[in-house]
Amino acid sequence: MNRWLNHFESCKQDCISINAHSSSSVNQLLGFAELKLKEAISKEPTLLIMLVGVPNVGKSALINSIHRIATSRFPAKDKNKRATVGPLPGVTQDIAGYKIATQPSIYVLDTPGVLVPSIPDMETGLKLALTGAVKDSVVGEERIAKYLLSLFNIKKTPLHWERLLHRKEEWCEEICSSNKKDNSLRRTRLNNSDAVYVQDLVTEVQRALCRTFLNFTGNIEEESELETLIDMQLVELRKVFRIPHKPFDETQGPTSKKLLTLFRSGKLGPFILDDLPDGSEK
Repeated sequence: MNRWLNHFESCKQDCISINAHSSSSVNQLLGFAELKLKEAISKEPTLLIMLVGVPNVGKSALINSIHRIATSRFPAKDKNKRATVGPLPGVTQDIAGYKIATQPSIYVLDTPGVLVPSIPDMETGLKLALTGAVKDSVVGEERIAKYLLSLFNIKKTPLHWERLLHRKEEWCEEICSSNKKDNSLRRTRLNNSDAVYVQDLVTEVQRALCRTFLNFTGNIEEESELETLIDMQLVELRKVFRIPHKPFDETQGPTSKKLLTLFRSGKLGPFILDDLPDGSEK
């Protein structure tokens, strides 16, 4: 994010960073838009703001956040529409306008995601696919998941989860003790492959990736050996996700899909941490 800010500032272009789920952040954006439109507001009865970006980057989510704030700042008689959001690209199919202010009337146009006409190289394409900017079916879920695991392993991300291996017994004891005190919080399964809650599942995934990474004796700098590690991790993840193994049956597809879903939910961090000081956690 900071690199993008510096890039636009070096090009003498206005740029601010915002969090679409933060009211104060979105308010900052609206204030910025008002400032830039100040001269036009006195001349034009209606103003249009277009929201443009890469697919699945959060444009519709931002519009919905703008609605919540704008309706309190600029009360409108007409009922405001909401933009449809989703975890995959392609939810917004057409250009749609949403009224966010009156006197003057200001509309935000939500648009379908746009990409460059051609992707320059395979790694760029994989990165876009990993974020959901490109549909999984175009690249293939298995290829995307393997690319994700390669990034995890090359950056040694699983080492950040090593503490979870040591805390497993303590964690199980806490849960069992809690169950005795309050049956309403009871968790019926505590083994390695079963998870009742999403966070339990995330923790089991992190443990599996860390355990296989620590037990692997090959050299991950060698492409063939890195592929071997990734295959081992997918086997372990299949067990975590409780996907039945069948002879001559391809099970990496469902495993890959579940892994990508967890990653895109933002629950698998830390990820790609550069220059992380020893002993620190993020």
